[in-house]
Amino acid sequence: MRVVMFGYQTWGHRTLQALLESEHDVVLVVTHPKSDHAYEKIWDDSVADLAAEHGVPVLLRNRPDDEELMTRLKEADPDLIVANNWRTWIPPRIFTLPRHGTLNIHDSLLPAYAGFSPIIWALINGEKEVGVTAHMMNEELDAGDIVVQRAVPVGPTDTATDLFHRTVDLIGPIVAEALDLIASGRTDFTPQDRSKASFFHKRSIEDSRIDWTWPAEDIERLVRAQSDPYPNAFTYYKGERVRVLKASVSKGVYGGTPGRVFIREGDGVVIVAGAEARRGRSHGLVIERVRTDDGTELPAAEYFRTMGGYLTAQP
Repeated sequence: MRVVMFGYQTWGHRTLQALLESEHDVVLVVTHPKSDHAYEKIWDDSVADLAAEHGVPVLLRNRPDDEELMTRLKEADPDLIVANNWRTWIPPRIFTLPRHGTLNIHDSLLPAYAGFSPIIWALINGEKEVGVTAHMMNEELDAGDIVVQRAVPVGPTDTATDLFHRTVDLIGPIVAEALDLIASGRTDFTPQDRSKASFFHKRSIEDSRIDWTWPAEDIERLVRAQSDPYPNAFTYYKGERVRVLKASVSKGVYGGTPGRVFIREGDGVVIVAGAEARRGRSHGLVIERVRTDDGTELPAAEYFRTMGGYLTAQP
C-alpha cells in the first residue's frame, strides 16, 4: 500500500518507524512544528527528522486545512493514512481520501479515555489497565471501529513514565498487525460501545495542583501520574511552591485539617488529607521526596524540619 502518515512526538516517531519497516511505501509525512508547550517538549523524538533520514517528503502544519496540503495528498495517491498523536481535527475530506480510509493509533483502551493525556488521566483515576488502540477514523474524535487493541496492567507503584514506556512499545506491533488486516481487505472491524465512551482535555500545569481535601489514595496516584519528566504534582509551604516527587498512603489514620504537616512516619512526613480527616476517618499522605523551585531535590524529612503548618493550594 501507499501510505501517508500524520503524527508528532515519540508516538508519531514510533508509528513512522513501524511503517518504514513494513512492506508498504511511505509516500508523505505530515507533522507539527516544534512547540514550547510543557507537555509537547516531553517525548519529543522528531517525526520530521526520521522522515528526512529515509528520504520521505515532509510537510509541517499546525492544522491540515490548506489547499497546498490537499494538493500534495492527492498527488501522493494514498491507499491509507496512518495517524498517531496528531494534535488537531482531521477533516473528512482528508480522512476519507485514501482507498482504505485512515487508521488512527490512540494510547488508551477505547472507547474510554478518548482525547488527550489518556495514560495520565487513567492512572489518576485508578484504572487497572491501560493500552493502545488502532481504529478507523470517522467524523467523531477517537470513535471509529477498532482494528487492534492491546492492554498492559497498571501496578500499584507504576508511574506515568513506566506506563508510557510500556504502551509506546506496543505501537510497532499494533501498526504491523493493523496494516496486515487492512491490506488483506478486512473491513469487518469492531464498533465501539459509545455508551462507555469518555473524552478528556489536555493537561496543563493547573491540573498538577494538589487539593488536600482529596483522599490520600487519590493524591498518591496524582503524584505517580505526574512523574518526571512530566510537570510534577505541587503544593505550597510557607508561600513557596514545592513539588512532590514520591509519596505513599500512610499506615496510620490521622485526623485534623487537610494539608496539616503532622507527624513523621517511616521515611517521610504525614500530611493530613481527605474530606473525612476532620472526623478522624482518613489516612494521610506520606511525602517522601520533594523538589523546590530552584531544582533542589531532598528527602521530605529534611525539607519539613519541624511539624506543624499547612500545605496549601495557593501561595
